Amino acid sequence: MKGDTVKELGSNIMVIYQDKKNNYWFGSWKTGVYKYDGKTLINYTTKHGLYIDRVDDIKEDPSGNIYFSGMNPNATTTKFDGKSFTHIKAIPSNEWKLEANDLWLKILHQTNQKVYRFDGKTLYELTLPSPPGFNQPFEIYSIYKDQKGNIWFGTNPVGVCRFDGKSFEWITEEDVTEFRQGGSNGVRSITEDKNGNFWFNTEFRYSIYDNSPLKSNQFYTRHESIGSLDGKNTSILNEYLSTVRDNDNNLWFVTYRDGVWKYDGKKITHYPVQENSTNIKLFSIYKDNNGDLWLGTHENGVYKFNGNTFEKFKP
Repeated sequence: MKGDTVKELGSNIMVIYQDKKNNYWFGSWKTGVYKYDGKTLINYTTKHGLYIDRVDDIKEDPSGNIYFSGMNPNATTTKFDGKSFTHIKAIPSNEWKLEANDLWLKILHQTNQKVYRFDGKTLYELTLPSPPGFNQPFEIYSIYKDQKGNIWFGTNPVGVCRFDGKSFEWITEEDVTEFRQGGSNGVRSITEDKNGNFWFNTEFRYSIYDNSPLKSNQFYTRHESIGSLDGKNTSILNEYLSTVRDNDNNLWFVTYRDGVWKYDGKKITHYPVQENSTNIKLFSIYKDNNGDLWLGTHENGVYKFNGNTFEKFKP
């Protein structure tokens, strides 16, 4: 399938992914997806075979097929085999399993509590069970596979759930999703540091009982998060949107309009991201196959870290 060869990325790039062949894929909420092989930039949209022009998630299976998922009411993902696009519609199921090669996809729509597992043949639509004592509906905002192969689901507004293949464990404290001023940010980001602690975009980071040296029957214990570690109690840092651990075990945190912050385990370093001396609206951070860091933005394309600062990427 031939897409449109273009000279530049669209301004709205929210998701970044590099496949096994080292092609970059840049997903937009407005203009489909862009493929960059280091020389040519190609734009694919619904006219080429994408199911929808909004891309929220990009994944690759062991065979090198690429999957694009986005907000749509029909629970459908798009598979690209390198030549053509096919649409795969989810089947409602109770088949909760945890297989090494399964893909867990984000397909956002109005139906609550749905997550999607693809085993290479079938896309299963699963309903995440509510935490004990909670009856309110919730949405799935983030999915993360930890170092042990467990799957974590970040929700809005009832906290975080871990599925280990057999059971569901919840962290449902108010601090996980609620702003101090009221309202809810949801758990948009989950990552694991070198010590096995989990970081959510909240006021605390969490030690999980079987991922830490703690001798405890409790599922977790909590510690101060990034906003309390800069010596200034910068609480807005706890509401970051995306985080990643680099190859040197530093943690990088992306905020909406206050740039990027790095935590090396001892100190915090701030990296403003600006255009025309104005802070731009960031959305995501991604580590590629070489360990390089990339930023997705709402209105300013893509930025790449050059070792000192984040600079605008131009293919």
